[in-house]
Amino acid sequence: MPDPGSHGYDVRRTRLRSDHEKHGIPDQRADEEANAELEQEHPPRRPDDERAGGPRGVRGTSRGSPSLDEPASPAPGGITLRSSGFNDHAFIPERCSWDGGNVSPPLEWTTVPDGTAELVLVCEDVDAPGGSFIHWLVSGIPPTVTGMPEGQVPEGAVVGHNDYGERGWGGPRPPIGDSPHRYVFRLRAVDTPLGLDQNTPADQVSAAVRSHQIGSGTLVGLFAR
Repeated sequence: MPDPGSHGYDVRRTRLRSDHEKHGIPDQRADEEANAELEQEHPPRRPDDERAGGPRGVRGTSRGSPSLDEPASPAPGGITLRSSGFNDHAFIPERCSWDGGNVSPPLEWTTVPDGTAELVLVCEDVDAPGGSFIHWLVSGIPPTVTGMPEGQVPEGAVVGHNDYGERGWGGPRPPIGDSPHRYVFRLRAVDTPLGLDQNTPADQVSAAVRSHQIGSGTLVGLFAR
């Protein structure tokens, strides 16, 4: 069983939640059931990863109405990551898709750990046919930055290549007819400047981050065609 806050843990949680929804369990209850099962399988052992809130707060309870959400309560070392464009486990706007405008979604975050030297953001489709597909890779984000407006990245950040072979955001474009794919946005805090450049592959970015990570936050968006 993967560690809480890891990529594998997040995928397991999302799949459990989806299974409950398929059996007719209401959305919020499905989320609670998934969390309860994961806690039984693998009780949390470390506080450095916090599940994401929805826009401006909780975990997708308003299903697209940011003004209805309330502030999340992150664990120590956890980053609260959210978007004003969509809730956690809700659909990413069409304008952010590859065919619909290809504009990166707005993101904002709080509770960056003390001692953070830089932030690294990765977005990947964990349901892509050939395995995980990188849609966005941004490193060197200053720790004082608290968000990214729609279609923008912070000054001084290093924008890497996505798996379309282009730099910057590459919006969702899952196969037509697939069940909604999950797009996992993960923001990680590291305790030393990584000195990565725009040509550093995603797997090398992950390896560099792993050695220095002191906190993270996750937000999951959905998209289908």
